Amino acid sequence: MIYQPFFIDGADRQSPWLITCDHASNTVPDFVNGGTLGLSEPDMTRHIAYDVGAAGLAMALGEVLGAPVIRSNFSRLVIDPNRGEDDPTQIMKIYDGSIVPANRHVTRDQIEERKARLYRPYHEALEAMAVERGDPTILAIHSFTPQFAGRPPRPWEVAVLYAADTRLARPLIERLEAPGDLCVGDNEPYSGHLPGDSIDRHALTQGRLNALVELRNDLIATPEAQRAWALRLAPILDAALAEAHP
Repeated sequence: MIYQPFFIDGADRQSPWLITCDHASNTVPDFVNGGTLGLSEPDMTRHIAYDVGAAGLAMALGEVLGAPVIRSNFSRLVIDPNRGEDDPTQIMKIYDGSIVPANRHVTRDQIEERKARLYRPYHEALEAMAVERGDPTILAIHSFTPQFAGRPPRPWEVAVLYAADTRLARPLIERLEAPGDLCVGDNEPYSGHLPGDSIDRHALTQGRLNALVELRNDLIATPEAQRAWALRLAPILDAALAEAHP
């Protein structure tokens, strides 16, 4: 059976949006160390292995916005699709205090196999979808943990990350902040500038409108919460898009 490195939901949906979920899954393919990274089950359900709740939110947003969704089917610890080909953090050996046994002595051949069978097919499919749809707006969905590496708790509930292109990010942040009931991360808890990442590769270098939206993962832990956030975010996203691209 051929391993499927990504899934596409709603391929026939017609929308100005193309939704991506780079860190959708904590799956470890069988060809990678027999299907295990050597981590405990609790570690594999943490944010270090995937973006908790992001896949459900992305799929719910796809339904509400009438947009196709492409989501990965491999753990970010196997190989991170949201990193450039030559990024040294593409395969992590330790993450948020947990050593990844299968990555400690990973060989160049093993890295190349992961790229060839997982990383590149995902990006090739994403780009093919974008080209076929005539340069849609890329909406990348991620989630972040409420607390990282023993640092103070993160106050943000939702965040918008961006690099040099703020055409969509700025009106989106303004609309999220307008009601006054959300703590919105403006390039927090991470910077949106990461050369070679998915947005850089499929949006910035192509001149496509884009937004990277992160939700705190405790807020999207259930399908009901994911659906509720999708319903809340969708009109805000559409309004911001109308301003960015009238």
